[in-house]
Formats: sequence, structure tokens, C-alpha cells
Amino acid sequence: MISAILLVIITIFLPPVGVFLIAGCGADLLINILLTCLGYFPGHIHAFYLEYVYFKRRDDMAAGIASAPAQGVYSDRVQNGGAAPGYGTMH
Repeated sequence: MISAILLVIITIFLPPVGVFLIAGCGADLLINILLTCLGYFPGHIHAFYLEYVYFKRRDDMAAGIASAPAQGVYSDRVQNGGAAPGYGTMH
């Protein structure tokens, strides 16, 4: 719970840092940096959307609920709620 609150506080001030913490360095981070440069609020909307998907998927995975991939999310880490895909098996 504390980590979620801290992540929201970080995202309020610097949206790309919040995205980096949940998605890592990838397409989602690049999109968020561009959106933040174009306008501070689009960067916030994108960052909070990614955080919502991340925490929702994490809770769904803990409950054993499978769901379809979220639209506009390119990070496997966000799509899986932070869980490793395949539990170490090769795809």
C-alpha cells in the first residue's frame, strides 16, 4: 500500500519517473516522455493509466483472474502486473 501511495506522489511531480518505475525503459516510457513534453496533463493521464493497469493486473493475478491485454500498453511487466511471464520458461 505504501509503495502505491509513493508511486502516485512521484507521478504527480514527474510522470516519466513513475512510468519508469513500473514499466522500465521501453516504448511506454518513450511515449510518456513525449506526451509530457507536449503537455504536462497528457503525460499525467498516460502515467496514471499505466499505473491503474499495473495495479489492477497485479490484483487480478493474485485472485487468479485472467484478462485480455490492455489497449495502449506495450510493457509486458505492466500487462502481467509485475509478474514474470511464464515463470522462467522460454517462449
